[in-house]
Amino acid sequence: MPTRHEEIADELRRAIDREEYTVGSRLPAETELAARYAVSRGTVRQAVAALTAEGLIGSRQGARHVVLASRRSQSFAELRSFAQWAAAMGREASGHVAAQGYRAATAQDAARLQLPEGTPVLHVLRVRGLDGEPVLVERTVYADWISPAVEEIGPDAPSVTQLLFANKGLVFAYGEHVIDAVAASAQDAELLGIRRTSPLLRVRRVTTTREGRPVEWSDDRYRSDAVSFSVHNSIGNNALARKTAE
Repeated sequence: MPTRHEEIADELRRAIDREEYTVGSRLPAETELAARYAVSRGTVRQAVAALTAEGLIGSRQGARHVVLASRRSQSFAELRSFAQWAAAMGREASGHVAAQGYRAATAQDAARLQLPEGTPVLHVLRVRGLDGEPVLVERTVYADWISPAVEEIGPDAPSVTQLLFANKGLVFAYGEHVIDAVAASAQDAELLGIRRTSPLLRVRRVTTTREGRPVEWSDDRYRSDAVSFSVHNSIGNNALARKTAE
C-alpha cells in the first residue's frame, strides 16, 4: 500500500500530466500543499523530493518549485504496453483482433526475430482504442516459441503484455523503437475510420526478453490527432514518452 507522500507525489504527477501545472510554472508553496492534503510539511517535502529526483520539477534555494517537464518519463512497461500506458494516463484502453494467422517467416521476420527463414510465425492485426475511439493499428509478428501462448488470448483482451506475464511469466525487458510518418493505407483508413492517405505516426519496434531473445516485432500506426511522442532532455536523462496529441 502506498504511503501518504507517495500518494501525494502521484497526484502531483497526474496534475502535471494534465498540464494543470505547465512547464515553467511554479507549484504551490509547501504550506499550501500541506493544507490541501492535510499533512505535515515534511510529508510534502518527501513527495516533492520524489518529483525532483524524476526530473519533473526543480528549485533554487528559497524559491518555490518550478515544473521542468510537461509529461513524466514513462516506465518501460507503460511505453511497451498500450493498455498500461492508457491506465497510467487515466484513460480506458480497448483492443480487438481484426485478423490472425500463421505465415512462413520472411527474410525481414527472420532477421528481426532471429529465426530461420520459413519458420511459421503468428501474424496478428489488432486495433487499439482510447475511451472507445480507435487510435492505433498494430501489425505484430510473434516468434514461433511464444505464438501458441498468444493464440490462447481472447481477441478482445485489452493487454496482451499483462496476460503473457500472468499466464506464462513472460517479461518484456528490452525494446528498440523507430519512429517515422506514413500515409494511411486503405486498410488503415477502414480500421481507424479516417481518410486514406491521412498522416499516421508509425512506430516499428522489436522487443526481447532479459536474455535478449526476440519475442515480437511490430509495425504500429497511430492516428496523428490522438497520440504523439516526446523526448525530454537533461544532462542526466533522455527519456522517450508517449502522450495524447495536443
